[in-house]
Amino acid sequence: MQLTQFTDYSCRVLIYLARLPEPGSATISEIAAYYKISRNHLIKVVNNLASHGFVETTRGKGGGLRLARASHMIGVGEIVRLTETNMNLVECFDLKSNQCCIIRGCGLKSALHEARRAFMAVLDQFTLADVAANARPYTPPPHELSESDS
Repeated sequence: MQLTQFTDYSCRVLIYLARLPEPGSATISEIAAYYKISRNHLIKVVNNLASHGFVETTRGKGGGLRLARASHMIGVGEIVRLTETNMNLVECFDLKSNQCCIIRGCGLKSALHEARRAFMAVLDQFTLADVAANARPYTPPPHELSESDS
C-alpha cells in the first residue's frame, strides 16, 4: 500500500507547522522551498487542510499558515482519512467497479480488510505532535508574506 502524494504533502505541511516555535506561522513558499516540492501542489494541499480545520491562513503582511489546533489534538489517522480518497487495496473493495470473478469465494478480501483496519488502528495511536517530534530539526527562515502566499 502506498499513500498518495497529496497525503504525503499534507503530512509534511502539518509537521512543518507543528515544529515552528510558538506562535509559529509559515508561508506556502517557505514550506515548498524547505521540502523542495511544487508550490502549486501545496496551495491545493493547504486549501484542503484549511477547509477541514487543520490550518488557519492569514493574508497580508505578518500573515501565513499556522495550525488551527494543537498538534497533540491532531491524529495521524485523521489526516490520512481526510486526504486519501479511498483506501481500496484491491478492486473488490469498490463494489461499483468490481470486476473480480472470484469475489464470492475469495478469502483474500477479508484478510485485506483486516490489514487495512490494523493499519489505520496503528496510525490512530499517533498524533501530529508524536511524528513532528521525530522530524529532522530545522530553523525556519524569517519571512514576509505576500498577498498570494496564504
